[in-house]
Amino acid sequence: MPDDTVPGDTVPDTTVPDDSGERSARITLLIVDDHPVVRDGLRGMFTADPGFEVLAEAADGREAVALAAEHRPDVVLMDLRMPGGGGVEAISELTRRGLPCKVLVLTTYDTDTDTIPAIEAGATGYLLKDAPRDELFDAVRAAAEGRTVLSPAIAARLVSRVRDPRGGGSLSARELEVLRLVARGTGNREIAAELFISEATVKTHLTHIYAKLDVNDRAAAVATAYERHLLP
Repeated sequence: MPDDTVPGDTVPDTTVPDDSGERSARITLLIVDDHPVVRDGLRGMFTADPGFEVLAEAADGREAVALAAEHRPDVVLMDLRMPGGGGVEAISELTRRGLPCKVLVLTTYDTDTDTIPAIEAGATGYLLKDAPRDELFDAVRAAAEGRTVLSPAIAARLVSRVRDPRGGGSLSARELEVLRLVARGTGNREIAAELFISEATVKTHLTHIYAKLDVNDRAAAVATAYERHLLP
């Protein structure tokens, strides 16, 4: 059979030598983040390592799904909160389509309201953007192999959630009193008067309640408390 290769032409090699000297395939990536500077940084980091290949980049969830279907990467590095299509919705769609890529969430958000939906949607792993480079590389390799990888802080909180499914078990008696009054629509000044404490103390109790329930406002605190049966 004639050889159509022109002298001097080279065939691209998508493999790299492993520790044994044999050649293994690069891990291919799709980077999804709405911030160009983040995408640039990640692309530069991964392309500098011969074990990885960045196939494409997306600025939102909808674009991510289309590019994942087109390029079939091994791993999708997915941010969560993006205009024009969020990460959780994109993960759900990738799962629904049965695409073989693994999704590793890489984000700055670490609350239960972010982590749980992403994992339930089908994410293989969840890492924070402050992770060291080597930790990120190891996480991508683990995700490519189908192994679950979680940020240590997130893993610890998920373990705590499993041990105490109701959550909020650490709310003090006074914090529960404040929360009950909040649920009735009582303002801070009225709560202070009813409990014979200062308004500043009420605000301090609310800050502690928000932190323990992993919420950001009064409405979310009340909704979470009812969901976890902390309020009658």
